Amino acid sequence: MRARYLIPLALFLVLVAFLGIGLTMDPEKVPSPLIGKPVPEFELPRVDDPSATMGPQDLKGQVYLLNVWASWCVACREEHPVLLEAARHPDVTIYGLDYKDERPAAQRWLAQRGDPYTASLFDPKGKVGIDLGVYGVPETFVIDHKGIIRHKHIGPLTRQDMRETILPLVKKLQSQS
Repeated sequence: MRARYLIPLALFLVLVAFLGIGLTMDPEKVPSPLIGKPVPEFELPRVDDPSATMGPQDLKGQVYLLNVWASWCVACREEHPVLLEAARHPDVTIYGLDYKDERPAAQRWLAQRGDPYTASLFDPKGKVGIDLGVYGVPETFVIDHKGIIRHKHIGPLTRQDMRETILPLVKKLQSQS
């Protein structure tokens, strides 16, 4: 009879322990199973020109950032000035992936706020984002000259992230090219 009450209590304590562990984890440090693997294959139209398409095969040979963004994304507004600043850096090339958005809204966003992207690709249904394992926007991937994903940053990039993590990694990867 007593065991009948102890089993639910034990299960409750196990759940509380898992919740406690989960609350101590940093959501920006979620590991990506794609680190060390090629960017998934895709071919998407550009935001600025629907007749022009691009994919990872077009970007091989260069180290670049792939920034997943959307005009409806509040956190993207916070990140955008950092991307504009980074785009002026001679070692940084940034491509955008406009995720689950509407083309006119994306075009307005870039016209009003500035365009840090060498090109921004249009992923209205989010299929490429899903293939990349995107949890939400913004997310940024560092991709090497062979098209291998070397780093994933979840959430808005800060100047500190750029200075301490992204730029050193980009320079390291460029020296290996």
